[in-house]
Amino acid sequence: MHGEESSVELSLGMLIRRLVILLAISASIGSSAYFSEVLSGLQSVSCSVFLSIILGTLFFWNFRLAIAFIGLAVLIFTKSLTEESFVTSSELPVILFLVGMMIIVGALKDLGFFTWIVQLIVSMPNINGKKFIFITSVASALLACAVDEVTSIIFITTLIFQVCNKLKLNPTPYIIICVLCTNIGSAGTMMGNPVGILIGSKGGLSFGDFMLWSFPVMIVSLLATTAITMWYFRKDLRQFDVRLKERLSRNLSLIPPVKVPYHKGLILISVTILFIACHQLLEQLFGLKHNSVLLIAPLVPAGFVMIMKRDRARYYLEREVDWWTLIFFMLLFAAAGSLKHTEVTVRFASYFTEYCGNSPSILVPVILAVSAVGSAFVDNVIFVAAFCPVIEELSTTVNSMPLWWALLFGACFGGNITMIGSTANIVALGMLEKRSHAHVKFWNWLKIGLASSIIACTIAWLAITFLSPYMPNKQHRKNVKTQAIEEMHK
Repeated sequence: MHGEESSVELSLGMLIRRLVILLAISASIGSSAYFSEVLSGLQSVSCSVFLSIILGTLFFWNFRLAIAFIGLAVLIFTKSLTEESFVTSSELPVILFLVGMMIIVGALKDLGFFTWIVQLIVSMPNINGKKFIFITSVASALLACAVDEVTSIIFITTLIFQVCNKLKLNPTPYIIICVLCTNIGSAGTMMGNPVGILIGSKGGLSFGDFMLWSFPVMIVSLLATTAITMWYFRKDLRQFDVRLKERLSRNLSLIPPVKVPYHKGLILISVTILFIACHQLLEQLFGLKHNSVLLIAPLVPAGFVMIMKRDRARYYLEREVDWWTLIFFMLLFAAAGSLKHTEVTVRFASYFTEYCGNSPSILVPVILAVSAVGSAFVDNVIFVAAFCPVIEELSTTVNSMPLWWALLFGACFGGNITMIGSTANIVALGMLEKRSHAHVKFWNWLKIGLASSIIACTIAWLAITFLSPYMPNKQHRKNVKTQAIEEMHK
C-alpha cells in the first residue's frame, strides 16, 4: 500500500525515471487492450488512468493525490467520466461518514477515553505476559471496531512502550502481535476500516448485517491469530514474566495511575455506536432511503461535539480530519466509477464468470485470495474500489452477500501479510523505529504475518461457505425494487 521511501526525498532523476515507468506501464496496457479489441477507446483510457493511480501509490506515495487530480482531469476531458458520474461515484456520503468519525476520535482523545482504556489494561489483577498480551491484542481489535485501526494501534503501541520500558524489554514482539490483531479487528464493523463503510454502502449492508455476519467471524479469527502469535513469541512472553516478577518484588507498579475524566468520552462513543446501530430502525420509521441514516450518523454527535467544545471545533476539523487522505479516496472512488461508467466492469465480470463460473463456492475463495494478496502490497481501499463494481455486476446472477464478505475479509486480513500491508502496520513500525530504534526485517514479519493471514482467511472462507445458504440476497431484492419503480414510472 505504501512506499517505504519518501517521494520527497527522491532525486529529480529518480522521480523522472519512476514517472516514465508509471506512464509506460499504464499506456502500454491500455493500448494493448485497445488494439487487441479487448476494450474500447474510452474503456482503455479508464483502465490506464485507474492503473496510473494504483502505480502512483507505489512509486510516488507522497504525490498520489496530485496523480489522482491529473487522472480525474484526463477522465473528464476524454469523456470517460461525466460530471454527473463523478458526483455519483465519488461516494460523498462515505467521505462525510469518515469526517464525522475523525472529529469524534479527536474529541475522545481530549476527553481521556483512550487513556482510560490503557489504564484498565495495566491495572489487571494477577497480570502476567500471556494475560497482558492477550487482553492488549483483544482490546486493540475491539478498539479498531469502535473507532478505526490507526487510532487503536497508536494508543495500544503507546501502552506497550510504557510497559516494556518499565520492564526493560524489547517491544517489537508485542507490537507485532497487536498490529496483526488490529488488522483482524478492523473487519468486525463498518467503522474499523474505510473499506467497511464502502462495502456497506455499495452492497446495501447495514450495521446489523456486520454484527450478525462479520463480527463473529472476526472474533474467531482474532482468537486464532492471538493463539498463533502468542505461541510464536512464547520465549518473549516468558521473559515478560521474569522481568515483571523482579519489578513487583521491589513493590513497583508498571504505570502510575492518572485520574482522567473519561465519562464524557464513554458517553460520546456509546451514543455514536448506538446511533449507528439503530440506523435501520430509524430509516424504516421515517421512510428514508436504505443506509441514509447510517452514513450521516457520525455527523450528529460530531456536530454536538463542535458546539460543546467551541474553542476546539476548528482544531478538530482542520487537524483531526485527514483531508489529504479523504480527498484521495474521493478521487479514487471517482476513477473506479469511470470503470463502471464505460462498462469496463461488465467485461471484467463476464471474464470473471467465464473462468470462475457463477458458483459462490468458487467465487468466494478466488475473491478472498486475490484481495488478500493485493492488499498485502497495495492500499486495500484501491482494491475494494476496483472490485465493488465487479461484484455489483456479479450480483445480477448470484447472491452477492458472500462475495462482499469475501472482499472485506480478504482486504482486511491480507494487510497482515507484509509490513506495508496496512496503514496500522506502517504507523506502528514508524513509532517503533522512532522510540526504540528497532527495525523489523521484511522476512521476519512475513513469517508470522503470512501464517496469521492464511489462518484468518481460511477461517473466513469456511465461515462464508457454511453461512452463505442462510445469507439474504439483498442486492437481488434491491434490483427487483428498482425494476418495479421503473415500471411504475413507465
